Amino acid sequence: MSGEIQTDGATVPAAPKSPAGAQLEAQERAQAAELEQARDRAANSPGRERWRRFRANRRGWISLWIFSVLFLLSLGADFLANEVPLLVVYEGSVYFPLVRDYPETVFGGEFPIKTDYRDPYIADLIGEKGFMLWPLVRFRYNTINYDLPGPAPSGPTWTNPLGTDDQGRDVLAVVIYGFRISVLFGLTLTLLSSLVGIAAGALQGYYGGWVDLAGQRFMEVWSGMPTLFILIILSSVVQPNFWWLLLINLLFGWMGLVGVVRAEFLRTRNYEYVLAARALGLRDSRIIFRHILPNALVATLTFLPFILCGSITTLTSLDFLGFGLPPGSPSLGGLLAQGKDNLHAPWLGITAFAVLAGTLSLLVFIGEAVRDALDPRRAV
Repeated sequence: MSGEIQTDGATVPAAPKSPAGAQLEAQERAQAAELEQARDRAANSPGRERWRRFRANRRGWISLWIFSVLFLLSLGADFLANEVPLLVVYEGSVYFPLVRDYPETVFGGEFPIKTDYRDPYIADLIGEKGFMLWPLVRFRYNTINYDLPGPAPSGPTWTNPLGTDDQGRDVLAVVIYGFRISVLFGLTLTLLSSLVGIAAGALQGYYGGWVDLAGQRFMEVWSGMPTLFILIILSSVVQPNFWWLLLINLLFGWMGLVGVVRAEFLRTRNYEYVLAARALGLRDSRIIFRHILPNALVATLTFLPFILCGSITTLTSLDFLGFGLPPGSPSLGGLLAQGKDNLHAPWLGITAFAVLAGTLSLLVFIGEAVRDALDPRRAV
């Protein structure tokens, strides 16, 4: 029906719509319905649903925020703990000691040598005609405090809130730099080992046959190696550093994900869409990366926070045993070793243990939240 129009108490039939107008209106309604369906699909997509379940886990969500904030702050460790000021204003000029070294003659000193801003004489010269803006902690991890109230290791004071180690270095500065290098090492090792492990598992699971058989036999032999002893031997042969330790740990750290990825590829390689892709003549690399790997990564992601925990623990253990980073490097394991050697200074071991336990706990909580979010049995 064309409808009616009410005017001044009289009912007037409305003009009938043309066929073109009715068709246009039907198209608009169909487009609106399709748009609404697309919005519903986006709102209920698996990724959004998993993210919603992850955020619903309050402990994991809060742990992710705390860990992210601490890590981002540690990346700016040079701005949080340093033996040079962030900013110096002297005679109307602005200087940035973190970016460039200045001779003390610039600030009225007598010798053209690198400025020691902690020297009371230089501090008085700058204070007369300007000021210095210092970081939160006025020490780097390798800065020795010669003004201790007693022999090192010295207990907590206002100058050193967490005390000093047996070399007179500020423990808080060591913790800040040590946390940064531990997390960076763990993240790098987790990323590289995951790439190698995923590639090995994908090849074994996709091709099967002799490739899978040879890969499994190699895994059995390689996993039977005394990993810790080999790491200690290799670390004692050469002077260890960050990249050398990373390479040594990568030799054995990639095996954790091989079994998971291999199982996923074995399960999905005979699905109809994979068989159809093969029938269409698609390359194996395209089938692996485009059609199978995204499904395998869902299960793989649940292991990453726990692999990160293991990577950080491995570096800490090597540092504790003396086969890790070079002497003098900021290290939580080195701080633990100092706590063991200096039982009369309990703040050393307690601080290192608290930081390490807190970091691993946050990662475990995040891993549990990721596992629950990706669990298909929890899908609504």
